[in-house]
Parts: sequence; structure tokens; C-alpha cells
Amino acid sequence: MVYVLNCKGVPIMPTSRHGMVRRLLREHKARIIRKCPFTIQLNYECANIIQPISLGVDTGYENVGISACTEKKVLFEAKAKIRTDMVKLLSTRRETRRTRRSKKTRYRKARFLNRGIAKSWLPPSIRAKVESHLRLVAKVHEILPIGKIIVEIASFDIQKIKNPEIKGAEYQQGDQLGFKNMKAYVLARDGYICRCCKGKSKDKVLRVHHLESRLIGGDAPNNLVTLCDSCHTKFHKVLISLDDIKRGKSFKAETFMGLMRNFFLKELCNKYPCVKCTYGYITKHLREKYHLKKDHHVDARCICGTPQALPSDVYLMKKVRCHNRQIHKFTTLKGGRRKLNKAPYTVKGFRLFDKVKVGEQVGFIFGRMSTGYLDIKNLQGDLLYKAISCKKVKFLGTRKSWLIEKC
Repeated sequence: MVYVLNCKGVPIMPTSRHGMVRRLLREHKARIIRKCPFTIQLNYECANIIQPISLGVDTGYENVGISACTEKKVLFEAKAKIRTDMVKLLSTRRETRRTRRSKKTRYRKARFLNRGIAKSWLPPSIRAKVESHLRLVAKVHEILPIGKIIVEIASFDIQKIKNPEIKGAEYQQGDQLGFKNMKAYVLARDGYICRCCKGKSKDKVLRVHHLESRLIGGDAPNNLVTLCDSCHTKFHKVLISLDDIKRGKSFKAETFMGLMRNFFLKELCNKYPCVKCTYGYITKHLREKYHLKKDHHVDARCICGTPQALPSDVYLMKKVRCHNRQIHKFTTLKGGRRKLNKAPYTVKGFRLFDKVKVGEQVGFIFGRMSTGYLDIKNLQGDLLYKAISCKKVKFLGTRKSWLIEKC
């Protein structure tokens, strides 16, 4: 499929007549805008005859599906993977900033009281995910004349997931009802007995331990266990392991979907004229009715309401980090020297995430060495080449914030 823009840069209907496209390029009546997905712009005026195109968006915490369809044919489909490292990076930045204030460096003014909380405020990690969804929709609008957008939204009842029989006033009577705080609840839940040694150590001092760090798992009750002081000390000295104790199910994705759905719909309605929403049970019904496999782009096609549309190429997209401004590693080497946090901006003319070709395989640079050796992967995570010389690599395109390849 070749995507076409008119002479003013406005998208018109795409074409699969590759012979005509080659002739237009050869006669300089069109020019190439991008190679993946292949897009051209006409150098002459033409009639903008378009068909109704619907864009379906299958929202998600990490994986997003998009599908642009007419009634009979799929024009563009993609599976996108958005970033999930924002919480960890923000935590690292916060720790670095606080450490800097305690060192003998120039004064840095405190910032904990200079933020105004607006009604439409979202945590930075969730805001980044919402903006990634919006950017995906904008990218499809750059190559296709979308007339209608349909978004699948979901509202998860987390208490209902935990206890399917809950009803009425029980929603206001959580697990911690009658307990002073979280620690008291966890101790009572575990019977005031160490979950590791089962009381064999005879240690009367009890601790409440995080199975996963607070950064990753938070203070949810299913992430906390009771340990005696002896086992707690041994664990942090790496003398024992707690692999046998598993934390309960995490509801990060469900919480995210509940928070982002209203903000995402509101932003879409402000930018585009025709936006509608649908629900997961409708998508599931259509997918099972037409015996389609479960995948994000297939769900997006069902969200469009055209599950029987003739499928086309599927693209993989991945959002990557744009900048890493940390200069040095946190650890200090012998002699007070600190190692650089990353390789130079360019190594032998190559940047991180540049698109390259080795033989017949196309991939992206995911690792570099100052000596000129590169690690090349595809967007599915498969390692194509480990430490290959840059002399054997052909440059195809400069890195973007969104990497894209055809499945």
C-alpha cells in the first residue's frame, strides 16, 4: 500500500498500483516523503475524491492497536508498544536532585511547593501514555483522510475483580476496615507469624517487608508480607531468598485505563470532529463471531466495525526515549573517576536507534561501543547481530522517537 498526499500535503486515498507510482516518481510528478510506511506527495493538483475511513483505537497500558479501514479493505494497521519506564526514570531524577542539594554544589532552590494542581492534571507517567496515544492517532491522520475515530474504553471494577460477589455497602468496607493502618492489617492478615521461617526463629520483633520495591510494587497489601527481624536482616544480606512467597496480582494496567480514558476522549474531541467510543464486550463479540485471532490490531479492526475487511500489511511501532541527559554513572570507580553514563552522541557516524541494514536483514541499533561495534535488533526484540562491525552495516535512516517496521 502506497499512501498519497496532494500537492498541499493533505492526505488523499492510498493506492496499490505500484506501477503508476513508479511512473510518477520517474517523471518527477511526485516525490517520496517517507519510506516506512511508503508515502509520496504529488507535485500537481488533483481531485480529492475520498471514501469514508474509520480509525479504530484499541487503547492499552503498554500495547496499543490501531486500524484504519473502509467498509471493504484495511488501509493501515499497526501494533504499537509505548513506554513503561517513566516511573523509574522520574524516581531516579528525584533521588539525584535530592542528593545534589546535600552536596557542596551551587544552591538549588526547593521545588516541592511550586506546582499548581489543575483540574485536568495527570501524573507525568500517565500523561506520557495519553500523549503517546494521541501521537499515534495524529500519525495516521498524516497519511490517511480519516473521517471517524472509534475508541475502546474500559472501566475496571478492581474490587469486583478481587471479590466477584461484592455488592452494596461492601464497597465501602475494604480489607483494612477496623485497622489503624496498613502495617496493622498486614500483621493481622499473616497471623503475627513470619512468612519465611514460620516462627522457628523465636524472634518477637516483626517487620513488614515489600516483596517488590515501593518503586515498582507500591504499598499495596498484596505486596507486603510479615517477616521476623532475623529473616528480614538475612534477606537484605542476601543470605536467604523469598522466591517461594509470591505477591498477588497487580492492577497497574486496570488503574491506568480507568484514569486515562476520560482525558484521552476529551483530548480527541478537542482535536477531531467525529469521535465515538465503544466497549470491550462488543469487540469480543465481533471477534468471536467472525473467528478472528486475538491481537491488538485485530481488536482495532473490530472496533472500527469492519471485522470482515480485507487485511493488509501490519506495522510494528515502538516509542523510544528521546534524550538521556545524565552524564555520569552514580557509582564512583577507583581513583574518584566516574564512568560516562552513555556512549558519545555518534559512534562512527551512527546514533542509537538508527535504522540500518546488514545483508538482507533490516533492524535498529540498540547498543553501541566506542570501538565501532553495534548491537542490532528488530522491534520484536530479536537480536539480529551481536557486536557487528559498523563497516558491515548500511545506514537506512536517522532515528525517530517512533520506530516503525513492517511485520
